[in-house]
Amino acid sequence: MKRMSVLLYVACLCFFSIKLSAADIPSLSLSDAIQLADKQNPRIKAALSQVTAAQHRITQAESGYLPQVFFTETFNHTNNPMWAFGNRINQAVITQNDFDPDRLNHPDAISNFNSAFSMEWSIFQGGQTRIGVNQAKHDREAQNHFLKRTRQESVAAAATAYTGLVLAHHHLEVIRKSMETAHVHMEMIRKRYDNGLAVKSDLLRTQVHIAELDQERIQAESRISMATAALNAAMGMPQGSNWLLTTGLIKSEPIIDPVEDWIALAQSHRPDMQYLHIQETIADAEVQKSKAAHLPHINLIGSYELNSPDFRNSADSYTVGAMMRMNLYSGERMSARTREAEAMLSRVRALQSDMAAGIEVQTREAFLLAQSAWNRITVAETAVSQSEEGLRIVRDRYENGLLTLVSLLDAEVSLQSALTNRYRTLHDYLAARIQLSLASGTLDTNFQ
Repeated sequence: MKRMSVLLYVACLCFFSIKLSAADIPSLSLSDAIQLADKQNPRIKAALSQVTAAQHRITQAESGYLPQVFFTETFNHTNNPMWAFGNRINQAVITQNDFDPDRLNHPDAISNFNSAFSMEWSIFQGGQTRIGVNQAKHDREAQNHFLKRTRQESVAAAATAYTGLVLAHHHLEVIRKSMETAHVHMEMIRKRYDNGLAVKSDLLRTQVHIAELDQERIQAESRISMATAALNAAMGMPQGSNWLLTTGLIKSEPIIDPVEDWIALAQSHRPDMQYLHIQETIADAEVQKSKAAHLPHINLIGSYELNSPDFRNSADSYTVGAMMRMNLYSGERMSARTREAEAMLSRVRALQSDMAAGIEVQTREAFLLAQSAWNRITVAETAVSQSEEGLRIVRDRYENGLLTLVSLLDAEVSLQSALTNRYRTLHDYLAARIQLSLASGTLDTNFQ
């Protein structure tokens, strides 16, 4: 009795520890997984950084409208005749004796601190600054489209990983139910064997069948671990996180709209296609900017400086002026830059054509996969009902000695396959809906 009490106590401890550990696992719905991916996925964070960088590039481009102001501090100590005489003039310490030829030719060394504020202001560049600002603004818009597409892809990855994990759990559930059924049948066969109504080979064959199911269970548990790792990666969560899934595989509404409508929607809504349209605008502007480099540039310049040998006594001066500069020959560098920009424009247009064809293929494929999966759901559900009824009939006939064990095992395998196939068709339809929404550019965090 004492031993039985100890065993009962240990069993209770194990039971409550299992319950507590299960309670510690956080629940996770499909919507939760999508929201986590939208907040935590590293690819989205990287795309957000690109948007921020694009905003700062606008500021850089707009600075071309403003004057550039510099401060410089220069020190020199020289007995070079020209520089020594010039330093004395700049310091306003020149005297009549400094014009003595001997002193002019052999001056004493002189020190000079030059403190200068200078300004350069480009007032005409052939429109290059304006074009550059527009390019930067278009690039920010393009990066926002890139961010939107990255979010869609991350949502799709999280939703697909979630449904894959749900399918893996359902597969394990089917195997466990099959093992329960096989154990019940083994007890039935054991009784028949004890009563001399079955041969030992039937009992051994059933045990082998249970062992095979146990191997499938181990593989199914491994697939759950791999699917969990894929989901954690898609959501940007630490590996080793476990989840209690709350969204199952259910039969949702069928897709009604024709494939042509989905293709038209994809061509007009895909963020990556809109991204390429903006890249075409930027590339075309680059052609115009390279041609504008041939026009003259006009800059205003000015400076104010102080010259002193020791910062105590100083002389000041200023300079203002304007400069026009025009490139007459660059060794074909500027013309080559224009041709390069034109080639990049052609490249973007070719990529647009390729993407348009790819979008149509992706959308059509996802649509057909969704239709196929939807049609298979009804067939799979019917097969489950027929397999359940078939197993019941075969079990009764075997128990009455009218069928062999092979028929019973075949019926068990048939039911297991039908149940697995039903869950797979539900999974395939949901996965196809995810891919269709992704292909059409309509996938967002509200997907159900």
